[in-house]
Amino acid sequence: MVEELLLKVIMILLITPAARAPECAQALEAATSEVIHVASTLRQAGAQLRANEYLAVIVDQSLVEAEPDESELVLGHAGTAIPVYVNFAISGIERVVRELRSTLYRRKREDVVARQSAEQSLRNELKDSLTALLLSSEMALAVPELPAVAATRMRAVQELAQELRNKLGISR
Repeated sequence: MVEELLLKVIMILLITPAARAPECAQALEAATSEVIHVASTLRQAGAQLRANEYLAVIVDQSLVEAEPDESELVLGHAGTAIPVYVNFAISGIERVVRELRSTLYRRKREDVVARQSAEQSLRNELKDSLTALLLSSEMALAVPELPAVAATRMRAVQELAQELRNKLGISR
């Protein structure tokens, strides 16, 4: 599974019938170091979205305006790809590159915040359970005439709970 993730290529899909699409794709590839696929129609885009996973989907607004229902259907296959809407009639390639970079930066920042929030939430959730486990093991170890085998196992449980608390960065 890890090997699959390492081999997974991050791609961006550019959907536009504009004549300068290949030139724009080259500029995007040079600016982001990502593989850029180009689809000149929504039908082609739908096929590519079903076949591949994309980080972002750059959509020509003229297609959205001309075929709103089909574009909505096609973008339904985008999964977690970030949609970036660009008006190629008035936007230069440099602007498209800036828009994509800005969107990717924002996405990275949102991912970091979401990850930190999830980690904190998990820590908070486990904190009470770990405290209860440590207190219960201490109380069990304090029982008079506790068989040696049980005491050894309780100490092992206590050490594991302590180790888990340390790994999670939960203070006493």
